[in-house]
Amino acid sequence: MSIDEKIPRPTDLEKEPIHVEDGHVPPERVLKHSQDADEAMKAFEDGQIEVIDEATNRRLLRTIDLHLMPLLCVIYGLNYLDKTTLSYASIMGIKKDIHLTGDDYNWVSSMFYFGYLAWEYPTNRLLQRLPLAKYSSFCIIMWGLVLCCMAALKNYSGAIAVRFFLGLFEAAVTPGFAYFTSQWYTKREQGTRTGMWFSFNGWGQIFGGLVAYGIARGVDIHGSSIAAWKIIFLVNGLLTAAIGVIFLLVMPDNQLNARWLSKDDRRRAIERVRINQQGIGNKHFKAYQLKEALTDPLTWAFGFYALTADIPNGGISNFFSQLIVSFGYTPEQSLLYGTPGGAVEVITLVACGYLGDRYGNRILLGSGGLILAIIGIVLIVALPLSNSRGRLAGYYLTQAAPTAFVALLSLISSN
Repeated sequence: MSIDEKIPRPTDLEKEPIHVEDGHVPPERVLKHSQDADEAMKAFEDGQIEVIDEATNRRLLRTIDLHLMPLLCVIYGLNYLDKTTLSYASIMGIKKDIHLTGDDYNWVSSMFYFGYLAWEYPTNRLLQRLPLAKYSSFCIIMWGLVLCCMAALKNYSGAIAVRFFLGLFEAAVTPGFAYFTSQWYTKREQGTRTGMWFSFNGWGQIFGGLVAYGIARGVDIHGSSIAAWKIIFLVNGLLTAAIGVIFLLVMPDNQLNARWLSKDDRRRAIERVRINQQGIGNKHFKAYQLKEALTDPLTWAFGFYALTADIPNGGISNFFSQLIVSFGYTPEQSLLYGTPGGAVEVITLVACGYLGDRYGNRILLGSGGLILAIIGIVLIVALPLSNSRGRLAGYYLTQAAPTAFVALLSLISSN
């Protein structure tokens, strides 16, 4: 073989067109990729391609938004609420009742992230290999049931085990929802939608604070056969499991089995995202794509940012109720006064997501939330301890911090 006759790499073969000459197709190339087509190919087996006009595209987008976004938003809000319910319980008596001392509460809080980290890669592979909606539904239902188990805790070791499994099952939600977004929406639409469902972290904080406050007040006034902190775990856990069942019944795995779309609209829903050039799902692992990701500086930049951003995020998420108490408020007041922070998160995430898509610069606009969060931290640290209102306002500003992370998350789904 001469020097010029190079053996093509697998990546070259995948990009190389297959030519048909005299009715013959090179069998080795066909066989190599015959089982590697994207799921979208099933909708176009007849070879027909439809051009979608603007009116049809807007109609489809409204239909997709109506059926997907409410469930994605509610589930993501419950995701945040469920992992932070421990923060509410921490000032409602759980530490005393299960005999947490010293650093025990810190380890119980952190164990959620150990489970999350341990299962993140396996759950991503399962999201790719298994039907997306069905596997996501299983994880949602399971984390709701696991959260209910928190109400049965008797000691520190039980809390460690339950929190680990809660993190394990919740590990599927963020990558899974990014996958849903990339499946159904064009790149120009993804930043806004990602910001919308992620903003329900804030709605979860508002809802959770009000529910926790209502339960605490109700138990104080009327009494209860079980502790208030156990009631909040049961309420949030059973609600999540019930919504997970609805998710299982309503959410399609992709456009091909969306029961609320006609057969023609299923094809159109796939056709409208053709511009993304990334398909709607491929179940095969490709080593060369892993290599590309690992050698891409942006991958490491995203990872570094996620690591550094989640260090303060984890602390605030698990200790915000105790933080507000430290400003001089009562435990019951902290449950209520934490809710405006959720409103700040909702407003900043939706605004940055929309403006990022509108002006085509998600990172720059997403960084605005970080500036607000830094100002908030400065207020908490620098103001006198007696200035409770100013420090509380500083806490509210810290809730704008997720805007940059969400911008990066939407970029991952777009690319």
